[in-house]
This record gives sequence, structure tokens and C-alpha cells, in this order.
Amino acid sequence: MLNLAVFISGRGTNLQAIHKAILEKRLSAKIALVLSSNPDSEGTKWAEKEGLKTIVCRRSDFKQRGEFVAAMMHHLESSGVDFIVLAGYIRKVPPEVVRRYRWRIINIHPALLPLFGGKGYYGIRVHESVLASGAEYTGVTIHFVEEEYDTGPIIFQFPVKILPGDTPENLAKRVGEIEHKIYPKILQLFAEGKLPHKIFDNFSRLTII
Repeated sequence: MLNLAVFISGRGTNLQAIHKAILEKRLSAKIALVLSSNPDSEGTKWAEKEGLKTIVCRRSDFKQRGEFVAAMMHHLESSGVDFIVLAGYIRKVPPEVVRRYRWRIINIHPALLPLFGGKGYYGIRVHESVLASGAEYTGVTIHFVEEEYDTGPIIFQFPVKILPGDTPENLAKRVGEIEHKIYPKILQLFAEGKLPHKIFDNFSRLTII
């Protein structure tokens, strides 16, 4: 069983999908900690209402960067976290945390990386950029987290076709629906010990949708 920390900044829809998968016994995990960068976000309020251990940890709350990193580490370690899930977390994770949880910290991104990724590419901005580019496909990427935004080895990608008349809003909705199905399934593979030790050599063997 995984003891998860779920990092959020916004609505927390992937957090909710993970929580639902746990309750329905589709994911062998426990949400040991929800770490938010935004005390007023829908996701933070939802997590608190559900009774999940929820901490707001922001760089702006500390005079020194080292104090911020130490506080984040303390929250993770005192909660028994052994795996970190970024779920709409728009802040850069401190390198010290990334190194401490190397191969045990993953992110989900609403596009096919390395396209439309990096600093500033989050939320509706991603879908606006995809549509402006004239791309035929977008999708979902799950990847290991490294020190920079949206880098790290890719674990899984799922394509989503751009449809005539798509807007950033309805594209975000379709991509989000895929995210909510994929993320718990990938996490379950970690819980079963199938990742990261064996990256898929044939993704067609994995039924996601």
C-alpha cells in the first residue's frame, strides 16, 4: 500500500479521483497528506471537508527558503509519506524534496510532453496553446518529477484527438476525464510493485480506458 502525499493548487479534481479509487478499492493506497499551495482553492476546501490531513505550505510564509524546505520535509516525513503525487500543483517542488523522493514522485500534465510543457504551462493555458498551434492531437502525460517543470522520464501518454469546434474549455474537460481514469490506474501499478522497476515495453498490454 502506498502512503500518498497529494500536492494541489487548484480544484483538486485528480485528488478527488484518487480518493474515489481508494474508497472503491481500486487503488491500494492511503492519502496520508494533502499539501496545498493555495488555502482558498476548491481542492483545499474539499480535502478539509473530507477529513483528509491537509496542510498549506507556501514559500511566502517563510523568511528563509531553507525554512520552507524543512517544513515541507517535516510534513512529509511526519505523515509517513512514501510516494508523492502532483495533481494540479503549479509550484516548483524544491530540489531537496525531489531528490529525497526520487522515482517516488510523479506528475500528470494535460498535454503530450515535451510539447506544451514547462514554466507557465498549466490549466487552461495549455489547451489554449494546443489549439492555437493547430495540432491534431493533444493528450495526457504522466512522468517522474525532476528539478525542472515537466521534465523527467515519461511513464505513460494517452492521446486525445482535437475535434472541430473545440474550445479550450471543452478540450480541458475531455482531457480531464482521461486524467481521472488514468492516474489511479498508474498509481495502482506502483502499489503492485510493477513501476518504476519495469517501464512498459508494450503499452498495448495495459488497458486504461
